Amino acid sequence: MTLKLDNKKTTLTNAHTDFEKGLSKYASFKVNNVALSEDLVQDTFIKTWAYLAKGGEILKMKAFLYHVLNGLIIDEYRKRKVTSLDILMENGFEVSFDTTESQNNKFDGVKAVALIGNLPIAYQKIMQMRYVQDLTLDEMSIRTGKSKNSMAVQSHRGLEKLKSLYLLEQHTCKV
Repeated sequence: MTLKLDNKKTTLTNAHTDFEKGLSKYASFKVNNVALSEDLVQDTFIKTWAYLAKGGEILKMKAFLYHVLNGLIIDEYRKRKVTSLDILMENGFEVSFDTTESQNNKFDGVKAVALIGNLPIAYQKIMQMRYVQDLTLDEMSIRTGKSKNSMAVQSHRGLEKLKSLYLLEQHTCKV
């Protein structure tokens, strides 16, 4: 048992001397951070040692090491990057509150709701339930006694008519 472990230890030591520089350059290129790349390379050798200690067999050490390192680099990419607001403010970032877009959306919504009255009566009821009262298709079908599919179709058709009325009003306002 110790003979095999010593053999694996020398194999990993030899791999470290042979491939450590290349792995470091590769990792540094991928993550663009020297300290992080050194950590990733060390983690690569630690994971490789754990695999060998469990009894794993490695046919091609270089390919195995690069495979483990690639996995660690991908994990690093996927980590959520946390940036402190204090650090951002030190770098010149200033918090601003622009409510223009939300106000525009609110005004557009008011215009759209006002245009519901210009729709045919069948669509007015559906559009009021769907977009003003915020009812689901199931709730609408219970209230009207019609099928859920029928409610979906009428809601879609009413929305299309409302869009065309809205675009027509936008066009006439610009002229």
